[in-house]
Amino acid sequence: MTTGSDVVRIAAMSDVHYGKTSQGKLHHVFTQLNENADVLLLCGDLTDYGLPEEAKVLAKDLASVRVPIVTVLGNHDYESGQETEVTSILSDAGVRVLDGDAVEFHGVGFAGVRGFCGGFGRGALGAWGERVIKQFVHEAIEEALKLENALAKLKTESRIAVLHYAPIRQTVEGEPVEIFAFLGSSRLEEPLTRYPVNAVFHGHAHRGTVEGRTSNGIPVFNVSVPLLEERYPDRPPYRLFEVPRVHPEPHGERRHPGAGRRATDRV
Repeated sequence: MTTGSDVVRIAAMSDVHYGKTSQGKLHHVFTQLNENADVLLLCGDLTDYGLPEEAKVLAKDLASVRVPIVTVLGNHDYESGQETEVTSILSDAGVRVLDGDAVEFHGVGFAGVRGFCGGFGRGALGAWGERVIKQFVHEAIEEALKLENALAKLKTESRIAVLHYAPIRQTVEGEPVEIFAFLGSSRLEEPLTRYPVNAVFHGHAHRGTVEGRTSNGIPVFNVSVPLLEERYPDRPPYRLFEVPRVHPEPHGERRHPGAGRRATDRV
C-alpha cells in the first residue's frame, strides 16, 4: 500500500474552456485537488476564445489551488491572437506555462508543448505540394522538435509529457474519422521513443478514447473534461496518476524510483 510520502500524485485535466461568465465553474474541483494531488496539469484549451478576460476568470478560480500547476495552451487559447497576454495572466497567478520547455516539481520532470495536427501513421500529411501545405506540416515538425528539446532537458528519473494535441491515433478514436487529422500528429510520438516518459497527457479530442499507448508502450491519457465527465459521470473530471517519489539517500545518493514499484494511475 502506497502513502502520500511514497508517491507524487498528478491530477490531469484539459479543455476547461473558461469564458467570461465561468466564474466558479470548477472551483469545487480545484479545491478538492488540494487533498488528492501534489501537482495539477492543465492540458490546453483553458479558455473559450483566448481572451485575457477569460484567462482572468480562470486565474481567480485557480487561486484556490495550493499545489503547483503546470499547463500548455490549446488551439482555443490562440483564437484571438492574444496568447502572450493569456500566458502572462496565468504566469502572474503562479501557473507554469510550458511551450517547449520543462520544469521539475517534487522530483518529477514535466515537458510541455501545445503540439499540432496533421494525422497519424500512413495517414499523416506530408510536406509536398503547395507552400501552404508545407507550412502546415512544418508547424507539426516544429512542435515535435520543441517537445524533443524539452524532454532532453529533463534529468529526473520520473518524467511526464504534457500536450494539447494527441500523439497517437488510439486516444482520438470515437471522434468522426474525417477529423482525425485535425486532432493530433504522430510526429509528436517520435520524441517519446527517444526520450521515454512515465506517461503522456493531452486533451482536444472531446469524444475520443481515455487511454492508449505509444509504439514503445508508454501510456497516453486523453484528459479532456467533456470526455471524462461522459465516461465517469460520478467522479471528478480529472485523471489521477501516481509516480514513485524519490527520497534522498545518505551521502546525497538517490534511490531509483522504479525499484520494487511501478507507476500506477487512477481516474
